[in-house]
Amino acid sequence: MQNLIVIKSYQNGISIHMDKEASFDDILLELGEKFSKSRFFFRDIKVALSIEGRTLNVEEEKAVIKTIMTNSDVEILCLVGKDETTNKEYIKALKRLEYEKEENNGRFYRGNLKDGQVLETEGSIVIIGNVEKGAAVISAKDIIVVGAVFGEVYAGASGDSGHFIMALQFEPQKCKIGDNRYHTKEKAKWQLKQKYQPQIIYCVENQIMIETITKELPDL
Repeated sequence: MQNLIVIKSYQNGISIHMDKEASFDDILLELGEKFSKSRFFFRDIKVALSIEGRTLNVEEEKAVIKTIMTNSDVEILCLVGKDETTNKEYIKALKRLEYEKEENNGRFYRGNLKDGQVLETEGSIVIIGNVEKGAAVISAKDIIVVGAVFGEVYAGASGDSGHFIMALQFEPQKCKIGDNRYHTKEKAKWQLKQKYQPQIIYCVENQIMIETITKELPDL
């Protein structure tokens, strides 16, 4: 190993110092070897990348990123430098990383959503409370309501119909999963009060389906 590069890792980032006199092909070769040997250490992480020691053109930067991602499980979110503009981008990347970690674990909201309130998230959401008439929940993923839905709920808001909504009571003003709309049914004026059971709402062939949650349903 010629030690043409020095790799340093820090929170949400990797810095690579390159020998400015070495050939770029030799640097790529050593870079691939080091990341391949360190695959277990850099397992399934998303980072910002900083390159130091030499100035690379766009094609060389792409080659560096490709070499790293080919020889490891690292995902490079952005390439940053030392000037003020790239530092701002770096900070934005770190904030996005922290947000993604939070979203991957899902979010919780405790309390009732009142008329006029809108709760919007890029991840899944669990609401411990009711979604009242005039309130809305918009999620790019799944929605679980440990309570009643009387307002508006939109799951898969990014257009993905492979998500679902679960609620203990489901009587929404409006409901969509992906681009598919659920058409609510009007209650009969003298309809007997029904016993509510937990329900799951999902899409099959662009049609929204509603099923009562039973012991067998999760196995399906």
